[in-house]
Amino acid sequence: MDIKANSLYQEMQSMIGQTRLQATEMPEQALEVKNASGSEFSAMLKQAVEGVNNMQLESKDLQQRFEMGDPSLSLAQVMVAKEKAGIAFEATVQVRNKVLEAYKTIMNMSV
Repeated sequence: MDIKANSLYQEMQSMIGQTRLQATEMPEQALEVKNASGSEFSAMLKQAVEGVNNMQLESKDLQQRFEMGDPSLSLAQVMVAKEKAGIAFEATVQVRNKVLEAYKTIMNMSV
C-alpha cells in the first residue's frame, strides 16, 4: 500500500466538506450525512493501518527468508521492502499526531 500524506490530507478535507451542512437541511438528513462520512473515514483509516501492518509483515518475512539463505532474494529487495515499511509506519504516526492535535484543538474550543 502506498501512503501519501497529501492524498490522505485531501481525502480528509473532502470528508470534512461532505459533513458541512447547508442551512436548509433537516436534522435527520444531517445525522445520516454525519454517520456516512464517519464510517467512510473509519474504514479508510482501518484500511491504511492494515496496509502498513501487511507491509511490515512482508518486510519481516523477506528478512527471515534472506537470512535463511533464500537464493531468489537480493539484499536490495529486502532493504527496499524494509524502508517502504518504515516510511509507511512513520506516515501513519504523523497522521495520528495530526488527528490528535486536531482533537485537542476542538476540545479546547469554547462553545
